[in-house]
Amino acid sequence: MRSGSSELLLEQQQQELRLRKVKELAPVKKNANKVQRTWREKANFYVTSTLAFFSVTAGASLLFLVPLYVDPAISTLLFDFIDKPTLCTTTRREDLLGIFNCSWSSCREGCTSDMYRCTHIYVTYIDSTTYNLTLPALSDFTNQTTWTHLANYTELQPQSEEATLQVNIKGCGYPPSVKCRNFTDTYGIEGAIFPCYFSRFNKTVVMTSYNRDDQVSMIVNFFVVPFIITLISSVALCVLHCDCRCKRERHIRRRGLNRRPRIENLSDSSISTRVDMLTPAIEVYKQPL
Repeated sequence: MRSGSSELLLEQQQQELRLRKVKELAPVKKNANKVQRTWREKANFYVTSTLAFFSVTAGASLLFLVPLYVDPAISTLLFDFIDKPTLCTTTRREDLLGIFNCSWSSCREGCTSDMYRCTHIYVTYIDSTTYNLTLPALSDFTNQTTWTHLANYTELQPQSEEATLQVNIKGCGYPPSVKCRNFTDTYGIEGAIFPCYFSRFNKTVVMTSYNRDDQVSMIVNFFVVPFIITLISSVALCVLHCDCRCKRERHIRRRGLNRRPRIENLSDSSISTRVDMLTPAIEVYKQPL
């Protein structure tokens, strides 16, 4: 009986040891070590994430919006086009091939690739700054009587020197706003008469459409607004996570730590006396030759 009871005790002890080892080796629950965040830490996290998102998104958008929209809009305003349209007449059209012949184009789909095929459209126009010109509504241009009247009118008015016709100030764009096939088919016919806008800054540049308010709104929407968002979000992130304030006490402490101890009595007499006092001691401990 004693041997049987001792065996039972040993088995119980072994089971207890096994259970302890299993508990020790068991993975600790994640919730046990999870630290509860305060409402301030949570608010700081969400505010930081939102500001970082707006800062990165607005800053990255400037890289694409400035060359595609802002730069052409600024160039268009600098060329100072007339506000009211005048009449243009197509004089000739040239379809050229080769990169050396295509330094510019009246219309091109895509502004980054090299041109191997281009179309040059040349026009003459009535200088509306010199002659008072009143054009009919654009809806009336489909009327054959209006076209005949305009053709007779342009023949009687003095024409300007030959100028280049462009779809916009850069002469290029992307669909659907710019479709070069429709542009060349409409304005590339010799003798075609249509309303146009010439530049006061360079009278050899002519465009088919121009609106100053659209150019200004493009600059505001595609540059000013993203720039302000990037600036405000960046400043807010700096205030939240960086010590942007200049503390005077901190500078004073740093100056005190970096300052070397001041040595008094640096006169020649004090230095010489100290040297004289040290000389006998050096001679006493001088090693014999």
